[in-house]
Amino acid sequence: MKIGVISADIASESRVALTPDAVKKLRKLGFEVVIQSGAGQAAYYADALYQAAGADIASSSAEVIAQSQIITTIHDLPAEVAEHLSAGQIVVGMLDPYRNTQLDTYAAKGVTAFAMELLPRTLSRAQNMDVLSSQANLAGYKAVLLAANEYSRPFPMFMTSAGTVKPAKVVILGVGVAGLQAIATAKRLGAVVEASDLRPAAKEQVESLGGKWLDVPMSDDEAQKAKATGGYAWTPSEQYIKDQAAVVDKALSNADIVITTAQIPGRQAPRLVHQATLAKMKAGSVLIDMAAGTGGNVEGSAPNETVTTDNGVRIVGAANIPSMLAAQSSDLYANNLVNFITTLIAPAATDDASANKLALNLDMEDEIQGALAVTHDNQVRLAKR
Repeated sequence: MKIGVISADIASESRVALTPDAVKKLRKLGFEVVIQSGAGQAAYYADALYQAAGADIASSSAEVIAQSQIITTIHDLPAEVAEHLSAGQIVVGMLDPYRNTQLDTYAAKGVTAFAMELLPRTLSRAQNMDVLSSQANLAGYKAVLLAANEYSRPFPMFMTSAGTVKPAKVVILGVGVAGLQAIATAKRLGAVVEASDLRPAAKEQVESLGGKWLDVPMSDDEAQKAKATGGYAWTPSEQYIKDQAAVVDKALSNADIVITTAQIPGRQAPRLVHQATLAKMKAGSVLIDMAAGTGGNVEGSAPNETVTTDNGVRIVGAANIPSMLAAQSSDLYANNLVNFITTLIAPAATDDASANKLALNLDMEDEIQGALAVTHDNQVRLAKR
């Protein structure tokens, strides 16, 4: 059984789906691997490294697909590449399923497509397959470094003969995996860090990393509801949302750096920072919008562009931060894929009792496979949102 690796076809993507180390792991499991020539070059993985790991090199994506039963990718396959797929093949990657326009094509061709973003993150056996967490962790770290590079002052406090340099004030909006890593990184650089999230349960995580929680007044009834759900299934009242917006607005008005991390798979990113707040911020302050590629948390942000407002605030639209750390993010992503691919196979008996051969073991009743499969058996399985 052969696994194929397709090269990313967009200039803003430097990652590769499988690394040479991942190839070695798959070879030990009994797979063969074929990679499109140059697919790993932007992540500093040359073809020679793949060949040394035991992979074959193909000259084109069409050649990879012709040889492979499982095709791995970072993002969805381009339409012209997907046309080469045939019945029984498997596509695995971050397929952006709720905005994907070619799921019907996959289904019509008899392709089983697995969208890694749909992984049930509450399952303990799925944790080592969680591409969203592995990529967000690196993105949160890199976002702080981007901010430090854009900001015209240092992060830590300095004591000098010419006077004291005050530490930078950093506000993190959204305390998921990326937000927590951003807090930890900003603290290590010496900044004063505040954070906010719609989930009150995130307070303990923020404070454990040395950040200050932007506290919002809450009624006793609402506090009990939030506590009972752990904060994750809690639906805040309109008054709480209004009060939180006021607290955040005040914090941002005094901030030097703001990093926004809020994204919802398959939907437009929620708007967290509006023009009215931007107008109150200090000249020279910097916002890193990690959701710029899905609509943006910050009003006026643009993907892969830096916009300066009339009052001197810089908005960095960081649409694909993991690609900036392509070598490491590819390594983690590849490990996630290897761990998932192992759920798709089972040893198959052969005529020779001493030999074992790999065989596909697709099981839509499996809690992981069933959750990730967006097309299978000529059907689109994705529930509408």
